Amino acid sequence: MAQKVLVTGGGGYIGSHCVVELIEAGFCPVVIDNFSNAVRGEGDVPESLRRIEKILDTSIEFHELDLLDRPGLEKLFKQHSFSAVMHFAGLKAVGESVEQPLRYYQVNLTATMNLLEVMQTHGVHNLVFSSSATVYGDPQRLPIDEQHPVGGCTNPYGKTKYFIEEMIMDQCKAEKVLTGTRCCCGISTPLGLTPLGSSEKTLRASPTTWVRDYIHVVDLAKGHIAALKKLKDNCGCKVYNLGTGTGYSVLQMVKAMEKASGIEIMYLIAPRRGGDVASCYADPRLAEKELGWKADFNLERMCKDLWRWQSKNPTGFTSNGRLHE
Repeated sequence: MAQKVLVTGGGGYIGSHCVVELIEAGFCPVVIDNFSNAVRGEGDVPESLRRIEKILDTSIEFHELDLLDRPGLEKLFKQHSFSAVMHFAGLKAVGESVEQPLRYYQVNLTATMNLLEVMQTHGVHNLVFSSSATVYGDPQRLPIDEQHPVGGCTNPYGKTKYFIEEMIMDQCKAEKVLTGTRCCCGISTPLGLTPLGSSEKTLRASPTTWVRDYIHVVDLAKGHIAALKKLKDNCGCKVYNLGTGTGYSVLQMVKAMEKASGIEIMYLIAPRRGGDVASCYADPRLAEKELGWKADFNLERMCKDLWRWQSKNPTGFTSNGRLHE
């Protein structure tokens, strides 16, 4: 029987792509999401999961559940025997976190506390936490490896990720049997993403020389599955930086999208967002060495895939409030 893996935030962008890779790898994902950043489809199922079911000709167990609902989470764990948890749920916008810090602390930290406590109660000892490169703050050196100091976060979102990492590591030490991998991720290209609350028609670009490690979301999802498989080695708490190892400027990204689309992209140089850092890209060699994982897709492929999806879905999953294929 396939191992059941709980995927929190599995209706969202990275989570839903990991659901695909879990199924392809022979796991049985059970997904929970509260629709804070997912489009509701037919049958009150995230549209992302509905499409996955159609493409893969399968069914995915889904529960509308907020991790802040402790009784609901307890009930779910009583109904299933999970071999592991993949934790993606949480608020995730850097700029918004600067404007609403208390909301980010309340939601992200309390949700994870509930999850860890319920896991402990029900004897679930394997966890993959999808973290963020924001835990490294303004980098002291580039590329960023796993030994780079953490905690110098420049925004509340990054601080919540850092605090969660500390919680997991402390629990690993105290519980002895909890094993976890923390994946610090680059910026993934938005394939199949409907940004809720956004209506921008002109790209507002941060300073064009700023550099990020853009990574194809399929590569990112496969990296998380590789981390999940690592847990069978009783590895304790491990950290892996997932990225291409190559930094691209905002302007390079714009030019690559222009090439992929054949369309000139109008953009404005906007002021620096609160909490942003100038340059950030990963050293992914440890993930390649220990997980056998390496990013396969380059920037050109990312942009081609993004443009193909966006051309078919110009307003994301919805059109005038209606779902469309």
